Amino acid sequence: MKRSPSSNSPAAKDREARIQQILAILHKWGIHTLGQFAALDKEQVGARLGPEAIQMWERANGQSNRLLKLIRPPESFEESFEFENEIETAEPLLFMLRRFLEQLSLRLSAIYLVAKELTLRITFANPPAVRPDGFAGANKQQYERVFKIPQPTTDVDLLFRMLHTHLENFKSEHPIVAVALEAQATKPPKQQFGLFEMTLRNPHQLSETLARLTALLGTDRVGMPVLEETHRPDTFRMEPFSWNAAESAVPSGELPDALRTAHTTTALRRFRPVAPASVFISENWHLQSEKIRGKVVDQRGPYLISGNWWDQTSWARAEWDLQLDSSVVVRCHQGDSQWELDGIYD
Repeated sequence: MKRSPSSNSPAAKDREARIQQILAILHKWGIHTLGQFAALDKEQVGARLGPEAIQMWERANGQSNRLLKLIRPPESFEESFEFENEIETAEPLLFMLRRFLEQLSLRLSAIYLVAKELTLRITFANPPAVRPDGFAGANKQQYERVFKIPQPTTDVDLLFRMLHTHLENFKSEHPIVAVALEAQATKPPKQQFGLFEMTLRNPHQLSETLARLTALLGTDRVGMPVLEETHRPDTFRMEPFSWNAAESAVPSGELPDALRTAHTTTALRRFRPVAPASVFISENWHLQSEKIRGKVVDQRGPYLISGNWWDQTSWARAEWDLQLDSSVVVRCHQGDSQWELDGIYD
């Protein structure tokens, strides 16, 4: 990107020095005012003093045109209101938020934009002593919450339900004195899916359902399960649901590893929770459980796996693959007190 020369650049300093030289020559000629300078012949000025003097002459005679660089200031879509009296119920707050959404929707629709994100700010009369779990305040006297809109829109009813669902479970020990709502604008999404691609039928309904589940169960129990980088079975963590379709979309012509190897790899159908089992060891092994039972005709193991030996979450187990007389192959492991059946191979 090309930058315009600043006042401290070498080119600007040379230009300033050249202008000072021209002014000194004009003073020697006895020219001390703009009127005297404008009365000179333009061609003679250029021939004797150069192109810089011609530009000065044109400015003195009002013949110089300089284009204005119009810079549009960033437009802010925010509505705020300070209550005359402190409020302690949700009805006045919801009434103001409904009005905010109607005004913001009207402004966005007028310039063909939609809202992709809402930021709610609530100001308290006194700083809250303890913040509710899962809430992040901007400072001691203000609560702030950002709402990611799954599909950008200006539908007032959809946006209001999102705010209403959240405020149903919002609690504060101090009254509210002000509220503000800010919208991040974007262009309406235009997306064309391929023949084998599909999208959610109603992303907003899913968002509302997730908000209700989060309020009932907590933020650590709602989201997407992600496997941990460990060999410990059934170890995963919960991450917030991602609305970015680009991150989860499968590139055209490519399939996930799970689909690519579905016909070449044996899958383990796990029991959740694991089923208690008994293994009788004599001349022949026998497996008995509520899920399946039979005589063991072949076995592989034990497979010794362990981890986290450096802290209190250490674990260790011995796993076996057993083939029964019914040609069923099962995975089981020997626990501290008994055997447990993990699953059946497909």
